[in-house]
Amino acid sequence: MTDYAHSDTAAKSRAEKAKRLASYIWHLGITGPELLAMPVTTRRKLARAAETNPPSTEETWQTVAELLAEKDEWAARNPDHPSAGRKHVDEKLMWVKPPITPWL
Repeated sequence: MTDYAHSDTAAKSRAEKAKRLASYIWHLGITGPELLAMPVTTRRKLARAAETNPPSTEETWQTVAELLAEKDEWAARNPDHPSAGRKHVDEKLMWVKPPITPWL
């Protein structure tokens, strides 16, 4: 029986999905570590917001996190490039909540 999950076509499909997700998520200002720290349910909602079927493997999410790190490094080296600017940073709070400081 053929294993389609580990075929070249499946690998290419996962890479394309990771690129789509990384592009959407990067513009929100979400970092790779923040993405990986999110609960699975939040990541699934984030993928749907990106108009992409949620990845079924952690491997794809890890690839997205790596792509986010690469884009951050590139943007830091090329701050004046039009593609180095994020478009929807104000929406990050919808996905990544800062820790709440307890009252003393």
